[in-house]
Amino acid sequence: MRGHESSVFSISVHASGRYAITTSSDTAQLWDLDTFQRKRKLNIRQSVGIQKVFFLPLNNTILSCFKDNSIFAWECDTLFCKYQLPAPPESSSILYKVFAVTRDGRLLAAGGKSDHLHVWCLEATQLVRIIQLPTKVRAIRQLEFLPDSFDAGSNQVLSVLSQDGIMRFVNIQTCKLLFEIGSLDEGISSSVISPHGRYIASIMENGSLNIYSVQALTHEINKPPPPLVKVIEDLPNNKLSSSDLKMKITSGRVQQPAKSREGKIQTRILKQDLAGNFENKENELSDGLNKKRLQILLKGYGEYPMKYRMFIWRSLLQLPENHTAFSSLIDKGTHVAFLNLQKKYPIKSRKLLRVLQRTLSALAHWSAIFSDTPYLPLLAFPFVKLFQNNQLICFEVVATLIINWCQYWFEYFPNPPINILSMIENVLAFHDKELLQHFVDHDVTSQLYAWPLLETVFSEVLTREEWLKLFDNVFSNHPSFLLMTVVAYNICSRAPLLHCTLKGDFQYFFHHRNNLDINVVIREVYHLMEITPANIHPESELEVFVALTKGQYPVFNQYPKFIVDYQTQERERIRNDELDYLRERQTVEDMQAEVDQQRVEDEAWYQKQELLRKAEETRREMLLQEEEKMAKQRQRLAAVKRELKIKEIQLQDAARRRFLKLHQDQREMELRRLDDEIERKVQMRDREIASTAKDLEMRHLELDIRKRLYEKNLTKNQEAVVKEIQEDADAYRQKVDLEDHMFHKLIETDQTQSRKTQKIIEDSLAKAEQASLNTDWKIQTLHKQHCDDLHRSAGYQEVAALLQKNRKKETEVLNAMMEEEAKKWKETEEKEFHLRSEKKASALSDASRKWFLKKEMSAALEHAEDPFIQAEAHRLRSEQAASSCLPRTSQFSGMSELAPSAQVSLSRKTEWDSREPDLIQKVRNLRQRLTAQARERCQAPRLLAA
Repeated sequence: MRGHESSVFSISVHASGRYAITTSSDTAQLWDLDTFQRKRKLNIRQSVGIQKVFFLPLNNTILSCFKDNSIFAWECDTLFCKYQLPAPPESSSILYKVFAVTRDGRLLAAGGKSDHLHVWCLEATQLVRIIQLPTKVRAIRQLEFLPDSFDAGSNQVLSVLSQDGIMRFVNIQTCKLLFEIGSLDEGISSSVISPHGRYIASIMENGSLNIYSVQALTHEINKPPPPLVKVIEDLPNNKLSSSDLKMKITSGRVQQPAKSREGKIQTRILKQDLAGNFENKENELSDGLNKKRLQILLKGYGEYPMKYRMFIWRSLLQLPENHTAFSSLIDKGTHVAFLNLQKKYPIKSRKLLRVLQRTLSALAHWSAIFSDTPYLPLLAFPFVKLFQNNQLICFEVVATLIINWCQYWFEYFPNPPINILSMIENVLAFHDKELLQHFVDHDVTSQLYAWPLLETVFSEVLTREEWLKLFDNVFSNHPSFLLMTVVAYNICSRAPLLHCTLKGDFQYFFHHRNNLDINVVIREVYHLMEITPANIHPESELEVFVALTKGQYPVFNQYPKFIVDYQTQERERIRNDELDYLRERQTVEDMQAEVDQQRVEDEAWYQKQELLRKAEETRREMLLQEEEKMAKQRQRLAAVKRELKIKEIQLQDAARRRFLKLHQDQREMELRRLDDEIERKVQMRDREIASTAKDLEMRHLELDIRKRLYEKNLTKNQEAVVKEIQEDADAYRQKVDLEDHMFHKLIETDQTQSRKTQKIIEDSLAKAEQASLNTDWKIQTLHKQHCDDLHRSAGYQEVAALLQKNRKKETEVLNAMMEEEAKKWKETEEKEFHLRSEKKASALSDASRKWFLKKEMSAALEHAEDPFIQAEAHRLRSEQAASSCLPRTSQFSGMSELAPSAQVSLSRKTEWDSREPDLIQKVRNLRQRLTAQARERCQAPRLLAA
């Protein structure tokens, strides 16, 4: 019963005794105990192990419990999943380790490493009760219900063996602890309860075996009320102490309870009828069966029950099951006579062939005659096929069959047993002379109509069921029953046999199955056993049944030893001669093989050389062909390349033409645009010349007006003094505004610088990209520009002539003004000394502010490398220089008139001095921001290029 890769820790047997389930951690297997063959196998995932798989009592259901607490119920016959128990509540979730089921299969108790016990109702598939055991219980090692004869299988008392070695008996309905067995000093390792619930056998942790009486343990619980009348009894003479009833189990022999030293046990011998006693002993079998009762059962039903047949056969044949003796025979290995058994008897099943070979080898090692018995495989094959899973039983059944039902078969060895065949022929002659005369008339002897049936034990002419039914009767009766079966088979087949006239037909009839009812044959056998006279009855010639001896098998020497020895010697001599012959033949064959090998090698070498030569020629031809193909392919490839080159040139030419046309169109559009631009600029130039001429005329008018005004102002000297004072104040205000303007200009300069820098970088990038295209366009537009320059130069010359005339007139006006100014300077030289002394302090302050603004402006200008920005800075410096000279252009007439303007200047100076630190800090912050922006703008083109 192989199939488990890990150790088996659980075996569960069906209530009928026909099936069994063996369980290991990785698989569970369902076995048929009649044939010891596996029916089904339960495979699971490696991550989920099996906890236990078992049959429910008095039920056809299999319960499988896994290590993840999942429990499934399966139908035994179809293995259909009937239901699955739900998961237990999380508040009392435990890993199930042990299980117990009531006798009626309705309740399931499960426990594990916890003091909680779960009771499931399998009919309703729900958890009905959670029992909490005493606090001393930390883990449950074993669960088992206590049977009761009066509860109809619905057991109420559950035994719980905990980790402390104490087994507690609990009523699952009332949750009451009834009693306990075991203690902390003498703990229980495992226990089992008898089927009727009367006794409990416990293996203790110290190695002893205790047997408890359930009646005594429950005596206090089921104790009736005390009687009202009490009787005083006398003290008995002989008293056995409790220690005298204690038995000690030893490994060698069984000891009885020690006898009391005070009294002697009296014995009586009952005399019985010796004949009756002997008959009863003969009919009583080793396993408690009675042969007479089995025969009555067999005659009533015609056969034994299928699931009990093997057990009954083993009891009838009284097999000793000598494991040691059989192992010694098996250890001798395969007998030389059966090494090539598969050649003579080809069997499809390798396992069946191997079992047959081992059984025959064991028989040959047991007795030497069986190694030369040609019909032994035919005789043993049906039993080997029946007991192939238990070779010991198979060997002992065949050996018992040979000793009892094959008596005197080997007296005429190696010929068929003439004496046995004569017995069969005498009985047939007595009961059916016509059939025997028919056999004689057609030269059919007993070796043809009786011996084939005996040497195959009817396995060739009967089906499996018929053969089993026949041997139920053979093993239950006297050994002569088998011989009578041969006679009955012929008598029951007399009709077809009487129609046979050819010897081949008779041979075919006794070697193949026929349309014959085995029940009729068996009834005929019993009839022949009763009516056959004693003088020809085989029972008088054959001995009664003798079982194999226990321990060692008996010696089998019921055969002509000299013949067997002579055949053995002759066989050994023939074997030795054959071995010598085989060795010589092997030597000759080796030499011949060497010569043949050499010849083959020479021929192969010549053939190889020829093949090489042919291959070389073939390769040369192939090379030539390939070279020709390559030349052709090169020519085709060159032609294709030429075509492709021509197409490529054509495509390039077409693309070039398209590009030239597109470029020409673009240039024409650009020329038209330039023509439009030139015309627009000529018109603008004409308009500018006209406007300039108008401006010059206006300036002439303005100069004339200024001349008249200047002459008018000369007459108003007194009013000019007041106006000069006001102009001085306005000049100061202009100076302040100019300083503010310079500061704002500084800020705007930096912003303008950043924008212009960015714009110039972008313009430079765009110009660099368009440089190549603009160069061509500039060359084409150069002529038109030159013409335009000539026209523009003529216009400029006309404007220059007008400007020269204007300069002459301005020079005359300036000369008149300078003459007037010289007169005024003479008047103001005396007053200027006093004015400078008063404004010295204001000048110093103005100089510091100007120096600061110049410094910041120079830093901004140095940061800007653009020439346009530098020009703008130069213009700003010019304006600063002009503003710094403004106070020198004013003349004052007296110190009394200086007082209001001086006061205003001092007030403004004070205000500016107070604002100076804040402005300096603001300018510094502005400078830092401008520097950071300039760096970012310098890095922007690099990022765009990347």
